[in-house]
Amino acid sequence: MIFEHLDTYGHEQVVFCHNKDAGLKAIIAIHNTTLGPALGGTRMWPYKSEQEALNDVLRLSRGMTYKNAVAGLDIGGGKAVIIGNPATDKSEALFRAFGKAVQSLGGRYITAEDVGIDVNDMEHVYKETEFVTGVHQVHGGSGDPSPFTAYGSLQGLMATLNAKFGNEEVGNYSYAVQGLGHVGMEFVKLLKERGAKIFVTDINQALVDKAVTEYGAEAVGLDEIYDVNADVYSPCALGGTVNEETLPRLKAKVICGSANNQLANNAIGDELEKRGILYAPDYAVNAGGVMNVALEMTGYNRERAMRQMRTIYHNVARIFEIAQRDGIPTYKAADRMAEERIQIMGKLKLPLGRSAPRFEGRIRGGA
Repeated sequence: MIFEHLDTYGHEQVVFCHNKDAGLKAIIAIHNTTLGPALGGTRMWPYKSEQEALNDVLRLSRGMTYKNAVAGLDIGGGKAVIIGNPATDKSEALFRAFGKAVQSLGGRYITAEDVGIDVNDMEHVYKETEFVTGVHQVHGGSGDPSPFTAYGSLQGLMATLNAKFGNEEVGNYSYAVQGLGHVGMEFVKLLKERGAKIFVTDINQALVDKAVTEYGAEAVGLDEIYDVNADVYSPCALGGTVNEETLPRLKAKVICGSANNQLANNAIGDELEKRGILYAPDYAVNAGGVMNVALEMTGYNRERAMRQMRTIYHNVARIFEIAQRDGIPTYKAADRMAEERIQIMGKLKLPLGRSAPRFEGRIRGGA
């Protein structure tokens, strides 16, 4: 069954990592290295089964191939998951054991932060391998990628508003933001700075209170977010929230947020098209984080990072152009844009994209 799955989605390599003493149970999935080494974050999550973890890492790693290709990066797609509860199961030994597993792949996979992982965890991984991004600034890294993901999402939002309404005035519209983690809260901050009306929800009431107090947002219940009369629905939590049950309830004319895999399935994307709801493909919108950490591979510079974030506007606008040109839903247009780039650039056999990352300006050793 595993090999059938790999054949279906085109994965090159899947590695199961185990260290009993450290309590490590992890899976690294390398989907495609046509454009360069596979870059993608590591997620720590209390999966109910090993099969659930495998399904997640295969889906996420494939998504990284498309995200990195659309973002214009000379890197491939990969992902890793660690089975465990990030609130109770973290340890130095766990992350150093994981770092050794990453190192054993010789640079084919480069890791970064994802759900359940923070920059402090990456410190331990970095002790065992250079093939990690998002390391702390004291090491010459870029640190927490969340602000860049949020800023890039804002660029994608502006392109989407322009495509739907003919202007980029963020403050003219209202937003239903689902999820107030590192990226979601930063996104709310950016919306508030531009005068937007914001509705928010999150499973963490303290985060909701912060958004209300600091950014003037209006709190709504977890399930009520789908019924809010807002112009834009912005999913910024986990995926699959646009589904058969929630879609009929949405009043938004636009869906644009930072969460991964926002659509439960492709049929939902087709239905959005029929209903005239403009969907900004998630992996194009939320590419700011990977754009930022990818710069560590050649020498990190914040000014370069901010300049690169602004290309997300043009990438999202290009997706809408392809959708209109080919008469297809936007989610298919994003895939087409990625596949065309992989095919064309892959034929060039880019020497830079295929060479080992240099990680210039980084410092190894203790904090």
